[in-house]
Amino acid sequence: MELNLTRPLVFLDLETTGIKVATDRIVELCLLRINPDGSQKIKTLRINPGIPIPSEATEIHGITDEDVKDCPKFSKVAHELSEFLDGCDIAGYNSNHFDIPLIVEEFLRAGLDLELKGRRFVDIQNIFHKMEPRNLSAAYKFYCNLELKKAHSAEADTIATYEVLKAQLDRYDKTEFKDKKGIITKPVVNDIKALSDFSFSNRSADLIGHIIYNDKNIEVFNFGKHKGKAVSDVFRDEPSYYDWIMKSEFPLSTKKVVTAIKLRGFNKESVKTELF
Repeated sequence: MELNLTRPLVFLDLETTGIKVATDRIVELCLLRINPDGSQKIKTLRINPGIPIPSEATEIHGITDEDVKDCPKFSKVAHELSEFLDGCDIAGYNSNHFDIPLIVEEFLRAGLDLELKGRRFVDIQNIFHKMEPRNLSAAYKFYCNLELKKAHSAEADTIATYEVLKAQLDRYDKTEFKDKKGIITKPVVNDIKALSDFSFSNRSADLIGHIIYNDKNIEVFNFGKHKGKAVSDVFRDEPSYYDWIMKSEFPLSTKKVVTAIKLRGFNKESVKTELF
């Protein structure tokens, strides 16, 4: 089943130096842009990460320091990539938890703030795990009945992810299930908003999930000694915790969110002072 698009959808895959969003870097990326008229455009780039590629990472994707020594650094292609992503929704395999947070981090390091507001994010892994728990190679075999050749090549993984999503639409076209409220619904609908909603796993305030929303729509910590506590309350009662976060190896995107919460609390206190 082909995708029902109202605006372009970019499938994204990254090969990196590791799995830490705050400190690891991109060594290869692929963006596959699917336009509403069905036309496609693909962009695949090798990136010089500016740091050594660990042997453990090379064992997975096969990319060495020698392979990328003459490639551009991310900052040199950031504007080009930002233009390619402009006005697009984003899809990928485990993209909500890894690829999107990491590429946003790279943009922030390059001095660009990739606007995410208003975009929809379709995580094919989340759809897969909710319906048929496995990995990308297994998903490709399961849905497309094909072997994934050159796995962990950014372009091969990106194209496979696109093919898996189309096959998921075919497979679950007539499937129904009950949601948490007992409402019977079709889990996978050929609509990007519905796919985005279904593939979303939790309500994170930041990209990586260090800060999430509780049932009262308040930002709370999702890690450490203050897990479950309201971020604003912790910053009010223990101001040094904010300083610790800002000095530690948290993603820049997370620091941006906690800074906004900190400033919001500061502004509220300022208003109280003025009133009294």
